[in-house]
Amino acid sequence: MKRAPVHGEDSGVPYSAPTVYRLLPTADAEILATELRNRVPAVTDPHGVCVVLVHGFSGSIGRPALRAVTAGLRTHVSVLSMDLRGHGRSTGTCTFGDREVLDVDAAVGEARRLGYREVVTMGWSMGGAVVVRHAGLAAGGEPAHGHRVRHRPDAVVAVSAASRWFVRDTAPMRRIHWFAETASGRAAARVALGVRIAAQPWPAVPPSPVELIGRIAPTPVLIVHGDRDSYFTLEHPRALAAAASPTGQLWVVPGFGHAEAAATAGLLDRIGAHLPDLLAGRPEWSARAGRIAGETAEGLGAGLDAGRGVGRGPGGDTSPILGEPSSGVLRPPVARRGAAGEWRRSGPGRGSRSRRG
Repeated sequence: MKRAPVHGEDSGVPYSAPTVYRLLPTADAEILATELRNRVPAVTDPHGVCVVLVHGFSGSIGRPALRAVTAGLRTHVSVLSMDLRGHGRSTGTCTFGDREVLDVDAAVGEARRLGYREVVTMGWSMGGAVVVRHAGLAAGGEPAHGHRVRHRPDAVVAVSAASRWFVRDTAPMRRIHWFAETASGRAAARVALGVRIAAQPWPAVPPSPVELIGRIAPTPVLIVHGDRDSYFTLEHPRALAAAASPTGQLWVVPGFGHAEAAATAGLLDRIGAHLPDLLAGRPEWSARAGRIAGETAEGLGAGLDAGRGVGRGPGGDTSPILGEPSSGVLRPPVARRGAAGEWRRSGPGRGSRSRRG
C-alpha cells in the first residue's frame, strides 16, 4: 500500500507560497506589478511597519538580488516591492528617476490602504534617488508631470544613491548613459536587461536628489553608502548628508559595494534593526551606546553617581549626520530593542540620556 505524500507543516519542509503579483495603477495610468511579503515570524501587530522597496536600474521583483533584500528585511518588517515602470512585468518606460516618483507614491498609498501604521520607503541606486525625490515632493504636495505627489512616507532609506544627474566619472555610469542616450544602447538594454527606456526620458531636467532632500524634514532619512561603490563615489552620500535636514543620518559602510547585488545579510539585518530608531528620529543604537559609555566614564571621573550614568560628552550633543558607529563596549539587548532596551533623551535639549525601564 502506497503512503500518501505529506505536505505543509506535516512534512517538516518549510512551505513557500507561489509568488502572487498584485497590479497597482499609478496616477499617470501605468500599471505596476507589486508583491507584498509580510513580516516573519508573525507578530502581534502585523500591520505595524511596511517597507516600500524600490530597486535600482535593471532590477525586478524576480531577480535574486532583490529577493535576497526582501528576505533579509522580513525578519523586521513587512515588505511591499514592485517592478518600476519599464522593468519586469510593469508597463511604461524607464525615466531614470523622474516619473518613477509616481510609482513610489502609488505604493506608499497602497501600503496605507492595507492598514500599515508606518511606511518606510527604501531605495537602492536609482531607487535611492527616486525615494529621496518622492519624499521631497510629497513634503509639500508638489506635482510631478501634472499629478500631485500625495503620500508622504514616515521615513526614508537611500542606499547607494546618486546626489546629482549626469554622473560620468565611473565606467559603469558611462555605460548607463550609453543605454539611455543611444538607440543601440536602448536596444541592448531591452534585450540584455529587460529594461524598456524612453527615447527621450527627460523633456526637462527634473530637480536632483540633492536639491530636494532638504525638504524632507521632519521626516527622518538614512543614507547608506559603501566605500567600495564602483558607480558613485563618496562625494554623493556626503553631498546628500550635507544638504539633508538635521534628521538625516549617514552610514559609510566599509567593504560594501553597490546596491542590492552587494548587500550582505549583516547589512540588511543592521538596516532592518535600525528602522524603529530611525522612525523615532534616533541614531543607531551602537553609536548611542558608545557615546553613553563615554558620558558615563566622564561622569565617574567627575565624581558623579555611577548608578545614574548621566553626563555630557566632551563634544556636546551628537551630530545627527553619522559615520560608522563606534565599537562601544555596550551591546543592545537584542530581545528588548525598542522596548525596555531603548535609550532616549531625558530632556528636550542637549544633555543627558536615561534608560527606560
